[in-house]
Amino acid sequence: MGFEVALAEEIWTAKYRFAPTDGVVDQDFPATVTRVAGAIAEAEALEARSTWFERFRESMLDFRFLPAGRVIAGAGTARSVTLFNCFVMGTVPDSLGGIFDHLREAALTMQQGGGVGIDFSTIRPNGAPVEGVGADASGPLSFMDCWDSMCRTVHSAGQRRGAMMGCLTIDHPDIEAFIDAKRDSQRLRNFNLSVLVSDAFMGALGTDADWPLQFQGKVYRTVRARDLWERLMRSTYDCAEPGVIFIDRVNAANNLRHCETISASNPCGEQMLPPYGACLLGSINLARLVDRPFEEGAEINEEELAELTATAVRMLDNVIDISRYPLPQQEAEAKAKRRIGLGVTGLADALLFCGKIYGSSEAVEQTRRWLAVIKREAYRTSARLAAEKGPFPLYDEIMMETPNLQCLDDQTRALIAEHGLRNGCLTSIAPTGTTSLLAGNVSSGIEPVFAYSYERRRLQPDGSARFEPVEDYAMHVWRQVKGDEPPPAELFVSAQTLKPSDHLAMQAAAQALVDSSISKTVNCPEDIAFDEFADIYVEGYHLGCKGLTTYRPNAVTGSVLKLSATDESTREDMAEVELAPRSEALHGTTYKLKWPESAHAVYVTINDIEFEGDSRPFEIFVNSKNMEHYAWTLGLTRMISAVFRRGGDVSFVPEELKAVFDPRGGAWMKGRYVPSLLAAIGEVIERHIGEAAVETGPRADAPVAAVGAKPCCPRCGAAALIRVEGCDKCLECGHSKCG
Repeated sequence: MGFEVALAEEIWTAKYRFAPTDGVVDQDFPATVTRVAGAIAEAEALEARSTWFERFRESMLDFRFLPAGRVIAGAGTARSVTLFNCFVMGTVPDSLGGIFDHLREAALTMQQGGGVGIDFSTIRPNGAPVEGVGADASGPLSFMDCWDSMCRTVHSAGQRRGAMMGCLTIDHPDIEAFIDAKRDSQRLRNFNLSVLVSDAFMGALGTDADWPLQFQGKVYRTVRARDLWERLMRSTYDCAEPGVIFIDRVNAANNLRHCETISASNPCGEQMLPPYGACLLGSINLARLVDRPFEEGAEINEEELAELTATAVRMLDNVIDISRYPLPQQEAEAKAKRRIGLGVTGLADALLFCGKIYGSSEAVEQTRRWLAVIKREAYRTSARLAAEKGPFPLYDEIMMETPNLQCLDDQTRALIAEHGLRNGCLTSIAPTGTTSLLAGNVSSGIEPVFAYSYERRRLQPDGSARFEPVEDYAMHVWRQVKGDEPPPAELFVSAQTLKPSDHLAMQAAAQALVDSSISKTVNCPEDIAFDEFADIYVEGYHLGCKGLTTYRPNAVTGSVLKLSATDESTREDMAEVELAPRSEALHGTTYKLKWPESAHAVYVTINDIEFEGDSRPFEIFVNSKNMEHYAWTLGLTRMISAVFRRGGDVSFVPEELKAVFDPRGGAWMKGRYVPSLLAAIGEVIERHIGEAAVETGPRADAPVAAVGAKPCCPRCGAAALIRVEGCDKCLECGHSKCG
């Protein structure tokens, strides 16, 4: 299908096309593929380089194999960036100097485009004594605020929007505050949060036992396990966070348990990693491998799947050697274990092509069969690479006793016993947000299709808007094969129509055949009963999942975009939004800002309207006698007022303004450094929104957004965010928080 889909071409242009001011420019996507294949083939012996270049190039040309976005964007460009997507940072020491050393390391990692995961369980709880200085500790959440600000700062400097995962153990004395943190709609916005839940806690939950909250052997409090679990579930029910990682299961199933202990994951949860661990990702596009889609006997040629798997493993192994690394510790860790994360995308579309209903027993069995081929061939290829290039330095025969290797067939185990393994871990299933769009809008990862068709608004040079249809790849193929015949509703299920148990069945089936973990969201209806919702996590634990993320439309993050799976195209909730009319008189507040570099004060007025019993901002005016500010303040007020009048969650407005840095320098205001006048205005808006929520809401920590409000994209501002694979993805511009 190439770039006949406008969105795919935009994604390529914005994220993956190499277009330096001098040097060779990627003229089209095949040129991008040639650049990437050439760079990866450099890791091969000179006499074999041209052969592998052609194999690598062929695997990517028709989107059968999709290296992760960092590889496509950076390989062969000579840019000072890493080709690894995500990292887990080193163990954070319980000392002020050590904590800020690790904050610096995270900043350097994110500067090169890597997302980070951090275990904050090693920081003493709030109120614990700090010996030698006569003070009490502020606890891990206060330092998480520092990481959050750092992430926003790195993004403001022109880098890729950062992604972070913050983890805390279920027995940490500050776990309750951690669980409730995302109830504040303004806090830790650059974090995904996960609670590290142990087998011991799940046992206490099952027997209704008490649970000690402790740090370094000292018990601070004891709580009822079921009360703590309900608090966690209530927060996830209300706010979609925190997620849950079953940490003991992660370590028990780890191929590398003989030489590492895992206590955190990367931002989207598909790679559970040790301190300084790095995750290198790539996905086989199953949707491109099905012969005769929607016809009798449609299937994937398993020999072709095995051959593609072998090529993909070799490619990813080579990337370890050609990549830059933000920190030397990360390079040492990556090369000592040579961990890769080969996964899949387009699973839902491939099942559709073969007539299998996502979540059904037939689909579960088919998924197992395909993933078993990938696992088998990945391990065989790694053993053959070990024979050719040597096993990874920390390989040990004891690995043969781990669950992932014990269940391999005799031939594969014999190969490993003879040669060892080139890679310590081989498979995981990652979010494929923008790379799936690049490949013609195939279904993401192992997620079901979110929407088969919708209309995307595109602004024209004259300011008008036109709408263009966007279809899931399976719907596009259906029309090619079946013409005007309507697609059967019983086959074309979507994330909106599936039951949570269908999601769990697919995730559990895949997890049994994946080394690391899976990034997946269990979508739940807004009206799901709380007890039924909480049971999803318990069932997921008993089914063998390593972690779980759910999404239910809620007051803090809003509702996902509502689309009809049966409509051929729809403008429902995607049409151009009419701005709300203005009443003759509005009430508001005027704030005075004295910016040190300006001779005159700046006055910010925000007027509010009443909406469903709450007060929310409707318009803003920025005025100053300093004429230097006139043009940009006028433009700013018109744009922000338009965003306010659209409705929905507007909390991203102050966040974006606060991320603006003035190259001439910021200023100290009320004892805090503010990076620009725009950032100061952003803080005023943030304070105003927060005060409005306190004054009109039922409680001080009430979220700003009303239930049912749709979340807006932080990149384009459209009310078009959906939650898939534990990650926000925009249907308008293709923005993905994790991709």
